[in-house]
Amino acid sequence: MRDTRAEPKVKAVFFYTKYTMALIDVISIESNDQELVAKFPSDNLRLGSQLVVHPAQTAFFVHGGKICDEFSAGTYTLKNEELPLLNRLVNLPFGSESPFKAEVWFVSQLHKLDIKWGTTQPMQLEDPRYSIIVPVRAFGQYGIRVAAPRTFLETLVGNMTTFSSDKVEQYFKGKIVMQLSALIAQKIAADNVSILDVNTQLVDMSAYCQQQLNQRFAQYGIELVDFNIMSVNVPEEDPSLQRLKKAKDLAARLQVTGRYVYQMERSFDVLETAAGNTGAGGQMMAMGAGLGAGVGIGGQFAQMAQNINTNPVAPPPVMPQTTYFLYINGQQLPNQTAQTIAAMLQQGAINADTLVWKAGMANWLPLSQVPELASLLNQQTPPPVPPQN
Repeated sequence: MRDTRAEPKVKAVFFYTKYTMALIDVISIESNDQELVAKFPSDNLRLGSQLVVHPAQTAFFVHGGKICDEFSAGTYTLKNEELPLLNRLVNLPFGSESPFKAEVWFVSQLHKLDIKWGTTQPMQLEDPRYSIIVPVRAFGQYGIRVAAPRTFLETLVGNMTTFSSDKVEQYFKGKIVMQLSALIAQKIAADNVSILDVNTQLVDMSAYCQQQLNQRFAQYGIELVDFNIMSVNVPEEDPSLQRLKKAKDLAARLQVTGRYVYQMERSFDVLETAAGNTGAGGQMMAMGAGLGAGVGIGGQFAQMAQNINTNPVAPPPVMPQTTYFLYINGQQLPNQTAQTIAAMLQQGAINADTLVWKAGMANWLPLSQVPELASLLNQQTPPPVPPQN
């Protein structure tokens, strides 16, 4: 028979799921960034065993579904006084070798930083500057860590033996994408940033979204770290994007040229369109277009002269002129003054029956029935030529 007295005794050591004895000498689990929670695979424990809690870990003793004692990183020898809450529940026996039953859960607080997110369907957002609704896609990356281990264990884990970061990712990705639509809309509205310019604000927007999301996820003991929005974009082929770009171009044009010049250009467009029509009406409109251009250019030169005036004394304020709409050949010609109307009468482009409207009038009226313009009709016929001596 072999003499076993001289053979060395093997000490049972637990790392994750390996065990060789009914009673445990060392309780320990190695952490990794894939398993956020793991349960020690045996509940046959004894007083006198060593509990090893690695850095970025928190260990919990659980009995009957109730979380009892909590241990941070370090090495502990299990004694009655080390487990006051568990001792109160199960009345632990005295003695260094006394067995007892309890579950031990290890919660990893390592960071997992490579979780990607993206919108599966475009978000319908209204541009705060141009009031055009466009479909917006977004994607980015974030990290997670367990900030409150006890809360995390109570709210998410339940009685599962493990809880991987993949499960957390699947659980929270839908919540993140669902809430991002509202958060991005709130941020661009608060900052009055056009969706066309939103990619210049991604750093600030990412910080805002991370702050808001963390307030919601704190109830699960989870903290988002390094949350990044990497892109917010609209499909190039979408018609709403083309409308949005045109609206931005128009706003830029108005800012550069001024609203008055833009309105004058629009008047020219109406005249030119009507002048392209055949017949006498079109000929009259062509005459009016040329004449209106001359009057408008003259006004521009007058304005330029005021702008380059070196006299330090401020000029007197210009009294606003009444402007009228003319209805010619099915076209509305806006922003016409008494001077331009008089010139068009002189050229025969319009007559006493031309319909006129201005702000405050209930309906369109013939020019001859608008008092301040009817007087212009009498100026169109020259007085008799005096007799020659």
